[in-house]
Amino acid sequence: MEQELQKKIEEQGLKIDAIYKSVEKTRKYFLAMIWITVIGVVLPIIGLAFAIPAFMNNYMGSLNLNGLGL
Repeated sequence: MEQELQKKIEEQGLKIDAIYKSVEKTRKYFLAMIWITVIGVVLPIIGLAFAIPAFMNNYMGSLNLNGLGL
């Protein structure tokens, strides 16, 4: 009886180790996806926050010059 119990405990330990490895792979995958999302979505939005005002300033400046007849 005790040998069977010990065998089951060892089997459960092996299964827990396999689950742990699987969970770590999944965690790393999700972490990579978060970084890809930040690089692919958030950084361009921050860049546009600086680029659009500069573009609008340049565009409006050229309209003002044309309106003055220059």
